[in-house]
Amino acid sequence: MDDETVGIALVLTSAIGFGTLGIFGVLAADEGLSIPTVLALRFALAAVVVWAVLWFRGRFRLLRGRMLAIAFALGAVGYATQSGLYFLGLEFMTAGMVAIVLYTYPAFVVCLVAIVHPSRVTTVLVVALGLSIGGVALITGADPAGADPVGVLVVLGAALAYSLYIVVSQRALLTVDAEILTAFVLPAAAVTFVVFGLGTGTLAMPDGASAWAVALAIAILATVVPVLTFFAGIARIGASRASIISTAEPGVTVALGALVLGEPVTAVTIVGGTLVVVGVILIQREGT
Repeated sequence: MDDETVGIALVLTSAIGFGTLGIFGVLAADEGLSIPTVLALRFALAAVVVWAVLWFRGRFRLLRGRMLAIAFALGAVGYATQSGLYFLGLEFMTAGMVAIVLYTYPAFVVCLVAIVHPSRVTTVLVVALGLSIGGVALITGADPAGADPVGVLVVLGAALAYSLYIVVSQRALLTVDAEILTAFVLPAAAVTFVVFGLGTGTLAMPDGASAWAVALAIAILATVVPVLTFFAGIARIGASRASIISTAEPGVTVALGALVLGEPVTAVTIVGGTLVVVGVILIQREGT
């Protein structure tokens, strides 16, 4: 296969991997695993594997000084907040609905850009923003089977945190490779959940083979594999195309939620989710 086909396949693999996160999150809750436990293990195990892969490839390097501090802040504050709110949202809504609402984060990025650089906001971006917000509003107002107002607010908080993470990391990526930055973001996020878990008495090792299987699946299948395949895909087809292809992620979660967890999928869910994804695609295309 040519590089373009391989790149598309890699990004789709990444979208499928990330799309399983909500499913495994629900299964983790069923196993009695707390959010701090799940996420501490997720980021710690993922960090070990990513560091090992980069070391084996001869691509690993240590960050120092200001860049190390930025990477730590991105992981310990930005990515940790986004992940914690995402998993908290799973306690209020279906995995598919959480994935759809989280995917409004590009709209938040547009809002942040508009504050700093109003001239960069085009008509297309305004339309895209309206589609994303309209999709979430439609789901929230007309689909009580899957949407909970509190859950929507929680996951919108996760989307906002992720948009801030993206905006800040864009500056960092001017001087450091994305894979290296990720390698340091992961353990920093793990530290946050270890500290939070110990402070709240909610950190405990998984009890039993099934609980460990879910924790490992979250770390490997829903984190390491999609992270590495996304970077590999970008190297072949570019960041813009990879971002557009990755919009398959919420659709994967909705489908898996229905097949694995028996979550309801209504016409409103499909229409609202489609509006959000179309808005994201327009934002990504305009961003090119």
